[in-house]
Amino acid sequence: MARRVLITGCSSGIGRAACDGLRARGWTVIASARNPDDVAALKADGFLAVRIDHHDSASIAAGFAEAVLLADGRLDALFNNAGHGMPGAAEDLPRGALEEVFSSNLFGLHELTCHAITHMRANGAGRIVQHSSVVGFTALKWRAAYVATKHALEGLTNTMRIELRGTGIHVAILNTGPVTSGFRRRSMAQFDRWIDLDRSRHAEFYRVKWLARREAGRDLFELGPEAVVKKLAHALESRRPRRRYYITTPAYVAAVLTRILPDAAQDWIIGRL
Repeated sequence: MARRVLITGCSSGIGRAACDGLRARGWTVIASARNPDDVAALKADGFLAVRIDHHDSASIAAGFAEAVLLADGRLDALFNNAGHGMPGAAEDLPRGALEEVFSSNLFGLHELTCHAITHMRANGAGRIVQHSSVVGFTALKWRAAYVATKHALEGLTNTMRIELRGTGIHVAILNTGPVTSGFRRRSMAQFDRWIDLDRSRHAEFYRVKWLARREAGRDLFELGPEAVVKKLAHALESRRPRRRYYITTPAYVAAVLTRILPDAAQDWIIGRL
């Protein structure tokens, strides 16, 4: 039987790798992106594709409805991959920056997920995979907005998973550490847009160290996006999918440390990173 999945954030990186990887495994992939040019590029590469913008409720509803039509009336799975970062210390984040990241990483994602749940409940089954992060259960300096959205996503998803027991819908979380993609570059664009260096007490740090990340190579323990696709495939295809998947060594290490160390010890370790 054909398996049909809707994937968000497919213009590049992990989303595009997921499209390629699942198509190779026999899935019918409905890819989505926010930019119409990216949607056109996905179609040119042979994918079924729709436009979904997490900041736009009408786009979410229309994009999901179109995805269902492209899937011949039945979507078996949703991979919520779309989202973006927002570097900067918590005290430097204006309200608008925080609202924009939550709109993308949580509010729009939740709205799309609710459409999927209604559809999957009618069909009696489905898989929903949420792309979280290692910062979904721990914290890192200078990433307050992203950390906040991923903590919120984890709480929302954990509650949703419990509420959906017995419906045939399984919900899983992917906790990724450093993975090769364009995420860092796009995040730094948000930094330029929202952070006022001249008024920040962290200005020297930003200029000397943080902005140097624009030119940085691979992070320590960084894996390619195929590592995410491997865990995603298990979450979508296994008869016994897990509730949570850790990806990269830092994710496994952080998961252990958050369980065994008191907050003071965790603060000390993270403060030195």
